[in-house]
Amino acid sequence: MIMLKAGDWSATVSPDLGGSILSLDHAGVAVFRPTPDGTDQVLQTACFPLVPYVNRIADARFTHGGREVTLPTLAQFAPHALHGDGWLRAWSVDAVEESRLVLRLEGGDDHWPWAWTAIQTIALTGDGLRIDLAMTNRADVEAPAGLGLHPYFQRDRETHLSFEADAVWLADAREIPERLAPPDSVMDWSGGPKVSDAPFVDHAYSGWGGQAVLADDDRRIVMAASDNCRWAQVYVPTGQDFVCVEPMSHRPDAVHAAPGEDAGLTVLKPGETLSIWMTVGIEA
Repeated sequence: MIMLKAGDWSATVSPDLGGSILSLDHAGVAVFRPTPDGTDQVLQTACFPLVPYVNRIADARFTHGGREVTLPTLAQFAPHALHGDGWLRAWSVDAVEESRLVLRLEGGDDHWPWAWTAIQTIALTGDGLRIDLAMTNRADVEAPAGLGLHPYFQRDRETHLSFEADAVWLADAREIPERLAPPDSVMDWSGGPKVSDAPFVDHAYSGWGGQAVLADDDRRIVMAASDNCRWAQVYVPTGQDFVCVEPMSHRPDAVHAAPGEDAGLTVLKPGETLSIWMTVGIEA
């Protein structure tokens, strides 16, 4: 575990546990949901990287460039593949400073049949957290690519969430996006409703404005992401003390998008790099 600190901000990171953030605090108060002591489950951490793709790939198979691809699955998400494998592997440490950490991961083989390198930079300043995530295609052919981040924001019954979006993807019974609908078909967050008033939500919002605000009586947490993160997956499970707002460079199951759809999936030439960023801060 590596500790970072800058001003009133502090964080802990576990390179070995999927390159995940275990905690993010401001003035001693949790901003991200803290990770339980001793866990080896990445889904219980505070934030983790999504690479070389995000969210679900239906039935863990697709075709790209005439190549038939079959991906491994996890039992709890089968038959679909989920979030790539960056969150399932140990990252190496390239650099450590008091307030900044650089992690590296080499990928490919069975989990993605194109070699790639990911660099994750986690940095604190007096203004908050910034994560930069980049993926470079190391294969000798073009390769599909996608990136995202999966923060778990701490919340209580009085926490309000607000962001703008054009539409939301409605999913079929298999949790695969089926069609676009107005945001209020699931939950319209533009007016800043209480998270505790929401139904179960696990949906991708399209045309997301690039900024989300979580507010209660004591503080306003502002999350922003790079312009190429045009989708945000919102996860609100019932009976939990967190909400996820996940910036993503492509929609779920983008590899199966209809011809002509702008689904966000990037095709990298050999040596090309895709990068995204996310910041988290607090407004007075």
